[in-house]
Amino acid sequence: MALLSFERKYRVRGGTLIGGDLFDYWIGPFYVGFFGVTTALFASLGTALIFYGAALQGVWNPFLISINPPDVSYGLSFAPIKAGGLWQIITVCALGAFISWALREVEICRKLGIGYHVPVAFSFAILAYFTLTVIRPVLLGAWGFAFPYGIFSHLDWVSTTGYEFGNFHYNPAHMIAVSFFFTTCFALALHGSLILSAANPGKGKVMKTPEHEDTFFRDFIGYSIGPLGIHRLGLFLALSAVLFSAVCIVISGPYWSQAWDQWWLPLWQLVDPGSMTPPPYPGPGL
Repeated sequence: MALLSFERKYRVRGGTLIGGDLFDYWIGPFYVGFFGVTTALFASLGTALIFYGAALQGVWNPFLISINPPDVSYGLSFAPIKAGGLWQIITVCALGAFISWALREVEICRKLGIGYHVPVAFSFAILAYFTLTVIRPVLLGAWGFAFPYGIFSHLDWVSTTGYEFGNFHYNPAHMIAVSFFFTTCFALALHGSLILSAANPGKGKVMKTPEHEDTFFRDFIGYSIGPLGIHRLGLFLALSAVLFSAVCIVISGPYWSQAWDQWWLPLWQLVDPGSMTPPPYPGPGL
């Protein structure tokens, strides 16, 4: 069935959250909706303000453009446009665009009669951004603790924040988040390679079915999670990675201000009550 003829079945009125039939239509393959319009408005305004900020700085190299948050001395108040106020407005536009896009996904799900897994998953990404630009700065008492909007300046902020806590890799939530990230890649690599191997059999052989895929993993590791299960697992792993990424940064500063290797001292003291320093690294291969 052709894609467009298939879509006609689902291009029906209704399912909107706000606006009724006002924006309930499609432009080509794209559904508009009330939140599609607000997404476009917020995104356009935010992008225009970034170019305005670049013009104020006189910098047009995309790697060097940087829209910085207000200085810490401004606290949580509104700052002048040229002193961080531009960053504040762009942040509002970004949040408006992201949330509008998620709500547009909700409307599409309502039209298709499917679950809300896609907007819920996207909401975790919004949560990560909201944590960095709103939650953590509010807990620390100043917008200046948020990251700047720029390529190199953003990378510098990440590096500086990490070194501020000694070795950020000792952050327990960071360890969990990285573990979930790697496990997500591992699970999707297994899933993708299995699908390709089943869909591309040797010359002259019949394309394999999910039963063959299940049999492979039962023979390989003694268990197969199944076609639906692997997607549920992938979603769980990916969302857990994002969630613990948000946790690892929001506890760094508001709830722990020392080097993260110091967090483990109580565990070392359980092993050696008289020790105030971690045991020496034995070196590779020992």
